[in-house]
Amino acid sequence: MTTVPAQAAPATCRHCGLPAADGEEFCCTGCAGAHALIHEMGLDAYYARREAAAPPATTAEDSAILDLANATQALPGGDCQMRLVVDGLTCGACVWLIESALRREGDVLDARVNLTTRRLSLRWHGDADRANQFAAILRRLGYRPAVPGAEGADAPQARSERELVRCMALAGFSAMNIMLLSVSVWSGHAGSMGEATRTLMHWLSALIAIPTVAYAGRPFFRSAITALRAGRTNMDVPISLGVTLATVVSLWETMRHGQHAYFDGAVMLLFFLLIGRFLDARARGRARSAAEHLLALGRTPVMVLGEDGHAAPMPPAQVAVGAQVLVAAGERIGIDGVVSQGTSDIDTAVVTGESNPQPATVGDRVFAGMVNLSAPLRLTVTARGEDTLLAEIVRLMEASEQGRARFVALADRVARNYTPVVHLAALGTFLTWVFLAGLEWQQALFIAVSVLIITCPCALALAVPAVQVVASGRLLRGGVLLKSPTALERLAKVDTIVFDKTGTLTLGRPELRPDATCAPADLVLAASLARASRHPLSRALARAAGPGPVAEGVREIPGAGLEWDGPEGLVRLGRRGFVGPVPAPAAVAEGPELWLARPGRPPLLFRFDDAPRADAVTVLAALRQRGYAIALLSGDRTEVVSAMADRMGIQDWRGGVDPAGKAAALAAMRAEGRHVLMVGDGLNDAAALAAADVSLSPSSAVDVAQTAADAIFQGEALTPVVELLDVSRKAERLVAQNLGFSLLYNLCAVPIAMLGHATPLIAAIAMSSSSLVVLGNALRLSRKKEGPTA
Repeated sequence: MTTVPAQAAPATCRHCGLPAADGEEFCCTGCAGAHALIHEMGLDAYYARREAAAPPATTAEDSAILDLANATQALPGGDCQMRLVVDGLTCGACVWLIESALRREGDVLDARVNLTTRRLSLRWHGDADRANQFAAILRRLGYRPAVPGAEGADAPQARSERELVRCMALAGFSAMNIMLLSVSVWSGHAGSMGEATRTLMHWLSALIAIPTVAYAGRPFFRSAITALRAGRTNMDVPISLGVTLATVVSLWETMRHGQHAYFDGAVMLLFFLLIGRFLDARARGRARSAAEHLLALGRTPVMVLGEDGHAAPMPPAQVAVGAQVLVAAGERIGIDGVVSQGTSDIDTAVVTGESNPQPATVGDRVFAGMVNLSAPLRLTVTARGEDTLLAEIVRLMEASEQGRARFVALADRVARNYTPVVHLAALGTFLTWVFLAGLEWQQALFIAVSVLIITCPCALALAVPAVQVVASGRLLRGGVLLKSPTALERLAKVDTIVFDKTGTLTLGRPELRPDATCAPADLVLAASLARASRHPLSRALARAAGPGPVAEGVREIPGAGLEWDGPEGLVRLGRRGFVGPVPAPAAVAEGPELWLARPGRPPLLFRFDDAPRADAVTVLAALRQRGYAIALLSGDRTEVVSAMADRMGIQDWRGGVDPAGKAAALAAMRAEGRHVLMVGDGLNDAAALAAADVSLSPSSAVDVAQTAADAIFQGEALTPVVELLDVSRKAERLVAQNLGFSLLYNLCAVPIAMLGHATPLIAAIAMSSSSLVVLGNALRLSRKKEGPTA
């Protein structure tokens, strides 16, 4: 037996348990700081410190906490479940703090927080009234809980942008007025303005500048204070320090009737910083719009049919499983369900990436987010809210966006040590200009302030996450879901692609060939075993036989078939070799097949037709054109695999390979130094998918959460394979460009600022521009060229 080397377990943060880069103990600086504080002061003291530092609750927060009826759900067995939106999350340390604080309560069974969408899922045993107490715990820790879908609950980005706009408007208005006063002072220096008049102009500027800085600087001050309270620093600390120092020094100069005051520079500095922060927020919102858009699709109200025959609108989260829902033509579906009445065309693009409408009739499954196009349908609800396929897709996106690949670790390591280095550089600059160059301390301080501002690591911090998020959004629109946070990085290195045949190069929906020699009783027996399996051939056999019972005690042997201890003995359904000797004439059979073996009777053959994907030949040609080596490994018979390889133009192929053989073949390729992508059925090729450097699986919508691959693609087209590889290569280039630009910017900007050639105003413009350049470069990835040969 060949032993397949297991993949190394992904690194996790010592503090919060979220994914961490290889060789890293913590996922972020917040976790590193919190872990050190807990080690120093103890867990209970840390909780007390967080509660003491929390801001007081507001009326809006109280109302959000008290009205939890729509967020709490009773479960069987006396359990309750609640889902909330939690505002104020910043890093993995926040996730750990909330989860650990809630789990300290004796009746809490599970508490999970998603950092990207700020969703808390809490389950406990006992009274539903405990929901208010759990929400109060969140508030005491400094977070604002709210009911999903409630007014303001899902709009933190909008609230932040509105605050930035108000602050930006005030700073701009004040800067223009102070500039008019400053022009008078500048012109007065060249004329006959006296000291009293100049001081008056400075005081008027101070009266405008000080309230402006206090109000418009809140986004930076609040973030800096929060970080310092937690015993750490962030990029807003040097910004806040720079703005405050510029204002305080100007006020000191005014009080002592000095000639130079820089209120205009301080307010203009704040104005440009706010412009950069606002554009940054808008760009981040655009990059992250894919997940938020999907979440919005799942909130579409549905028309629930009551027992009296009347339909009434209801939020999807309140609809009971098993309820009857009416969906009008042109309406978006808000729940997962099965069509119980009607026939229509469904736009499935949001789930499968398929652009052509798909027919739906009685018995077909539909999912939240799809659009009913042509005729009314009645659905039986099978899932709602967080249990829908749409919610699962969002969770997969979030998992991929929260991961930490090699470039992320590099950027974080630099940014983690960046702030103390910047502070030391600014202090060294100040001391050098004062004691070695003999400059006045006020002017030296402004040079140090410029150093603080121009070296803010915003661009470096955005270099990798911006590309990851834009790439995830683009791939989602193309029907590809990333399940692994490091998948894009590994895909960029791929040079060999190995395909499975059934369900990958083919549609995976084989149809049973009619056979007049097959007795109805034999088909019924075979179907009773087949209904216990999810294999495509088993499904096709069960579909051809129609509704019926499932045999109890069926055992599935991966890569071989099914076996069942029947009344007459062991019954097997599967591939030849597994069921025993087969008749010689059947050796020339072509196409997929299953054999049924029963005691005392000759094996019975079931033949199937499985059409290849329509664009398979074009996609494989496009991949070869891009320089990839193509191979085909299949468990099907050699004759069938040979015919498929000839049809697809594949030279390197093997047939009759079981799952262990596939895994061994992939391990051998990796031992040769090749970087292998395995594209195969995620339901029964788990070992092969794990043995490859990176794996991709085609999957029907219902199987999205069940595959073992790093990424999955939806729909009948194979084109997403090309799209995924193209995006990964371009993402790798953009990440390298962003990191290179960020480092080059700082190498050039720091000496300029330290030499005194950059005022605080110029430093603010340069720092904001560097962040926007990085974001703009990342957003280039959202542009898509059509066709597999792009």
